Amino acid sequence: MTSHAPDSTPTILVAEDEPLMLKMLTYCLQKEGYRVVPASDGRQALDYLKTSVPDLVLTDLMMPYHSGLEVVEFVKQTLNVRIPVIVLSAVEETTDVEKAFQLGADDFTTKPFRPAEFIGQIQKHLGRSHAV
Repeated sequence: MTSHAPDSTPTILVAEDEPLMLKMLTYCLQKEGYRVVPASDGRQALDYLKTSVPDLVLTDLMMPYHSGLEVVEFVKQTLNVRIPVIVLSAVEETTDVEKAFQLGADDFTTKPFRPAEFIGQIQKHLGRSHAV
């Protein structure tokens, strides 16, 4: 598995099946200087996680092949690494958000989101992950 040194550009895995949302998240994060690995479904996200460890995972809950809950569970329980996982959720998915926290998710962002608050959330969690 590859890992990133704390002083390198942080890598964020973004798992989102809505193409427009994935592009918007990627743009937002790249504009702030992050390296983004886009995954358009849960299978792509898990395939990436089997070979690489990003600095942060951002995952939608409802995706084809594997859900965001499966992504959270894989990171927190199978990989057992201390990297933050932020769940993206529409307001009506509150039960799934609760389940994501039970599985170890660190935070969540509602869709749609405010870019400034979203970036602040990312920065907060990346600061904590590098202080390990």
